[in-house]
Amino acid sequence: MNNPLLLSISNPVKLLKPSTIPYGRSRNTTTNKKHQHQSRTLVVNSNTRSRTTLTSCSLSVVRGRNNNGGGGFAETKVGRRDQGNAVLLCAVGYWVQGSRCFPWLALNFHMSHCLNLKPSTLQLVQYTAILPMVAKPLYGVLSDVLYIGGARRVPYISIGVLLQGLAWGSLAIFPGSREALPSLLGLALLSNLGASIAEVAQDALVAEYGLRYQMNGLQSYALMASAVGGILGNLLGGYCLLKTPPRILFLAFTAILSLQLTVSLSSREESFGLPRIRETSLKKQFTDLMGVIQGDEVSQPLTWIIASIAMVPPLSGSVFCYQTQVLNLDPWVIGMSKVIGQLMLLCLTVVYDRYLKKTLPMRPLVHIVQLLYALSLLFDYILVKQINVTFGISNKAFVLCFSSVAEILAQFKILPFSVLLANMCPGGCEGSITSFLASALCLSSIVSGFAGVGMANAIGVTCNNYANLPAGILMQSLTAMLPLWFIHYVPMSENGVEREGKRALSKRSRRSRRVGRVVGQEIFAYRRERDAEAQT
Repeated sequence: MNNPLLLSISNPVKLLKPSTIPYGRSRNTTTNKKHQHQSRTLVVNSNTRSRTTLTSCSLSVVRGRNNNGGGGFAETKVGRRDQGNAVLLCAVGYWVQGSRCFPWLALNFHMSHCLNLKPSTLQLVQYTAILPMVAKPLYGVLSDVLYIGGARRVPYISIGVLLQGLAWGSLAIFPGSREALPSLLGLALLSNLGASIAEVAQDALVAEYGLRYQMNGLQSYALMASAVGGILGNLLGGYCLLKTPPRILFLAFTAILSLQLTVSLSSREESFGLPRIRETSLKKQFTDLMGVIQGDEVSQPLTWIIASIAMVPPLSGSVFCYQTQVLNLDPWVIGMSKVIGQLMLLCLTVVYDRYLKKTLPMRPLVHIVQLLYALSLLFDYILVKQINVTFGISNKAFVLCFSSVAEILAQFKILPFSVLLANMCPGGCEGSITSFLASALCLSSIVSGFAGVGMANAIGVTCNNYANLPAGILMQSLTAMLPLWFIHYVPMSENGVEREGKRALSKRSRRSRRVGRVVGQEIFAYRRERDAEAQT
């Protein structure tokens, strides 16, 4: 992934005073044409936007605010090595995030076979364990306003990784921690607390880096790295469970977390070329966050994606127990089905980044994905009713090919919304906005998970009775159709909503978008408008 702002400049870039040159042209262009391909001039006043021109090269000159409290901006030279450190940190972070299925697959088998939990209890534990992720907006706001050792992203990643290592290491080393359900649940909560803190910081870093260097759609690459981690995690998890007990997998994942911790501790955030935002209070940060999300351009798509998840009661715990206890499928089959699903997710993400994002509007894309998701839930109905066996397809082959389709479509559906909100992040609010989205998605998943537990109990699904499970799956598929009724909440395109959002923002929201200082009649500010918009 090449940085579009890597430059080779012989002279420093200077901030010029406002001029009378027409909008969209710099003084440098009219007075000295022979240098138009060698340097770039930034001209900013109260009526114009930040202006940049691409050139090719080896260094990136970054404007950051002086840390001594004075006016103006500090120049930071970002080389290829520093850019590589940022890419390595994010790539390893998302890869480990996707690899979390590795210990969780072992933990699910441990709870199902060693602790003999009922399907509803198993699902209740799964969704209770993600409660720390509901507080992601708090972690995001802290990451935005509270610097630790002069940085506000990398330290939080290190803290999150350390908490995860403590949780999974305890499950691996202390037998009592994994044999008693309360202690097991407590450590699962600690693991997800660390994961949520690390994810918030990573998402904010990717959003801030992409906006800073005009790299649209970095979230697609993040999802690719996560999908690769999911592929390896499920592949190794399913195989290792056939040979080793779950505690070995917990210990192995602790070693992986140690690798990520080493990478994060060796990374210097100041070398990434990101501007240092003026520190502010938590109250003001929350106020700015609410000012951004209350606009229709943000609240409507956010409402749709949250409702589309919360309205569908999943029966994942019941289906998992049916596959392992009734069909007697071994861990390798379950793990390989997840591997195939992650490969599908990786392919879908590449296709979206290369083609769909440019050719298919957002609303038709989400409409198609939601419809396919509702229909793919019927694969579980076919499996439980053994219709596949009637057509000569074995249970093992059917689970390998179709078991994870619905789960992958549900994950892929979130990607366009992540890109949309990341592109609309005001300066200094990257962590707050991305964490609010993640928190809202987790909360909706918890609501739907508890609804699924209630539905499983209502229809009488137990370890010894799966007779009514097909009826529950049909109800699940029908509820997945309901969000299509208010699909108009989803914008037609990401760029269109971004323009409308910027025109409709309140004065408070506009003030939160500015990163700059007024000096006399000159305003040096970095606006969050895209180059494409500036040219229109």
